[in-house]
Amino acid sequence: MTNYSPLTLFAFNSTRWRWKLMRWERNFKDLLHGRSSSDGLNLTRLLIAVNLLMFIAMVVQGMAAGMGVSPILNPDSNLLVHAGAQFWPLVLYHGEWWRCLTYAYTHGGIIHLAFNMVVLYQVGPLIESELGASRFFVLYTVTALTATALGYFWHPMAPVVGASGSLFGLIGFAITWFHRMGPAGEHIRNFMLRWALFAFVFGLLVGADNAGHLGGGVGGAILGLVLPIGVRGQRAAAPLFNALAILCLVLTVGSLGLLVASWFRA
Repeated sequence: MTNYSPLTLFAFNSTRWRWKLMRWERNFKDLLHGRSSSDGLNLTRLLIAVNLLMFIAMVVQGMAAGMGVSPILNPDSNLLVHAGAQFWPLVLYHGEWWRCLTYAYTHGGIIHLAFNMVVLYQVGPLIESELGASRFFVLYTVTALTATALGYFWHPMAPVVGASGSLFGLIGFAITWFHRMGPAGEHIRNFMLRWALFAFVFGLLVGADNAGHLGGGVGGAILGLVLPIGVRGQRAAAPLFNALAILCLVLTVGSLGLLVASWFRA
């Protein structure tokens, strides 16, 4: 049994904490039942839409190249690289740095895409409603980078695609962020821990990029440890994260733009 000081008990009985607990409980129930919360869903929907558009563009190009319907279920590695996969030799020796982000919007078939988008649809609104759009997008983008950075040390010669690095980033963030909340966040923290363990074991069984999963999860966990929780700290950090969100947006749009431009080069 854990003892709490009167100050701690007062803090958790305050109006602000009661409101946060009610919101967490509502969002967590939505998560468990596969529903989306009404709070802060716009960015999650936008990310899903971009992933869907990028997949459609890849399939159309594959079909136009005479591959039939195979790009829908099992695009080959050449098509994946063409569609934006991370491939470190092209990054290091041809300056295609934009692959460090475009890979997170490219998927190896409809099943791969569907699995990742379902996870994003379920987990994204919970984290976005907690952080707001700016910090959520910074988290999503930064963990895509930490995922591919660890992948470089693990398998630098393998083409890599998928949003799962960022998804593990969201889960890793949730584990440490809600752990810092103390008893109020234990239920969500434990749920995310089980989810991360299941996804990691599943990744081992199907041969997924667990190096990228680990890199994204660690990046998210670190951000969950250092981001300010209190209202005063969040307000003080808001200008910084708004600027970082703009930077992430410029990098993401620029990367996707350079990818599309590469399709039209001779």
